[in-house]
Amino acid sequence: MVPMATHVITGAGSGIGAAVARRLHERGDDLVLLARDAGRAKELAAAHPGARTLVADLADPDRISWAFGHQSLPDRVDSLLHVAGVVDLAPVADLTPRTWREQLNTNLLAPAELTRHFIHQLRLTRGHVLFVNSGAGLNAHAGWSAYAASKHGLKALADSLRHEEHEHGVRVTTVYPGRTASPMQAKVHAQEGKEYDPARFIDPESVATTILMAIDLPRDAEVNDLTVRPGR
Repeated sequence: MVPMATHVITGAGSGIGAAVARRLHERGDDLVLLARDAGRAKELAAAHPGARTLVADLADPDRISWAFGHQSLPDRVDSLLHVAGVVDLAPVADLTPRTWREQLNTNLLAPAELTRHFIHQLRLTRGHVLFVNSGAGLNAHAGWSAYAASKHGLKALADSLRHEEHEHGVRVTTVYPGRTASPMQAKVHAQEGKEYDPARFIDPESVATTILMAIDLPRDAEVNDLTVRPGR
């Protein structure tokens, strides 16, 4: 009997992450959902009956090892899905080190640290690491320097990891969604001083479809980079 696939997912509370978690849960896969605190873990567990949770604050990657040292990590991991992210727009002239660190910690350092913790399990299953990046990971515009820098770094992390883990059979994919209807997009519009109309942007379900396509691809192929743009 083929064992059920186990997926570790960040950002499962809303947007793209929530859509991915729901789809995988509905088809009967095992979920390990990362939460920033115990209260959030309880909410995620209630939304996905049978799912396991891990508590670690991605905004503080230095303490992820400590947090995991007090919890049981899954023995099996078939995919590690990095979906969580934060954004805070401002021109370079107004950005403080704290704002830079908040985005670099959550968007870049935490994914690197989580990957380090789960790479052994991923090698055993010849699993998959998938990074949800952003169009800002390919092109930076005014006001987006800190966020784009974190996402450019995430691309470099994924590209290096792909080369390093090829011999172990671990596949690595980066998905670059365009503007997607989500709480993050609502925040971006508020910071840009623009009216937010979710109907103008990509449905998180559409991005979830591309993510599942990538991780479900037969073993004879690997999607390295996948850009998803609004069709409207």
